[in-house]
Amino acid sequence: MMVLAGPASAGLGAAVCETLGVRPTAYECIRFPDGETRIDIQQSVRACDVYVVQSTSPPVAQHVMELLLIADACRRAGAARLTAVIPYLGYARQERRTQRQALGGRVMADIIGTGHFERLMLIDAHTPAIEGFFGIPVEHLTAVPLLAGAVAPMHSHSIVVAPDLGAVKRAREYGRRLGLPVAVVHKTRLDGEAVEAHEVIGDVRGKAPLIVDDMLSTGATLAAAIGALTAAGAVEPMTVAVTHALLAGRARDILATLPIARLIVADTVPLEPPPVPHLECTSVAPLIATAIRRDHRHESLADLRMP
Repeated sequence: MMVLAGPASAGLGAAVCETLGVRPTAYECIRFPDGETRIDIQQSVRACDVYVVQSTSPPVAQHVMELLLIADACRRAGAARLTAVIPYLGYARQERRTQRQALGGRVMADIIGTGHFERLMLIDAHTPAIEGFFGIPVEHLTAVPLLAGAVAPMHSHSIVVAPDLGAVKRAREYGRRLGLPVAVVHKTRLDGEAVEAHEVIGDVRGKAPLIVDDMLSTGATLAAAIGALTAAGAVEPMTVAVTHALLAGRARDILATLPIARLIVADTVPLEPPPVPHLECTSVAPLIATAIRRDHRHESLADLRMP
């Protein structure tokens, strides 16, 4: 077994290797002035079971190309088996289309398929339906148990809130683990950055909410949800738990205006400066290490997936 920590997940990949007790596979990534990248594997991977840990986070195109170049280099160097461990999968939100839009999720799946991986491991992809776009087996892991465990020691909440209908299953799992009821915010996305919240389904009056989602991108969904919760009588402290902290666009400015006591995230994407107030990071390295170890031994991963 060998683990290669890609450029987009160097820190996380190193933590996975430390947990597994193996050395990260040595390689060199050279980026040329014209934008091209060269990958050079610097130790033998011949006849090995190789796991490549690489998020396809922003800049997505660059990180996808790095993943494919690493896969090609390993394959040409004689690797017996290749598994892509993609903690954050870009374009997963484009899993359906209207009118003449591109189906970005399917395009991403087709591109990753050219890497000739035997298997993929994803963590909290935007929808389980994304698995159907791939022609190879997908292990869809979840960070919810880790994040719920991080919430529990300072648990001061009385209700779990899904900020939209797509997060209901996730909210129910948090509620089950924490012994809390669940409410849902009904929203409409107006464009890439604007969101409108219509109503809160469930009684949140006088309750301190734990808002949960798979990702925090621009912060628009979160801001709309908090506005609707406040109008419905929810009280502070408000805590947010998300797997993927993309923090794109004006996200940091928006977060600074929200009454959030704790923002708990996983490290599926690198957290770039400047720091975000009240942010707490929980590592998914133990989850990935467990999945890799079991997969290498051909053991079940069923309990690492969302029920």
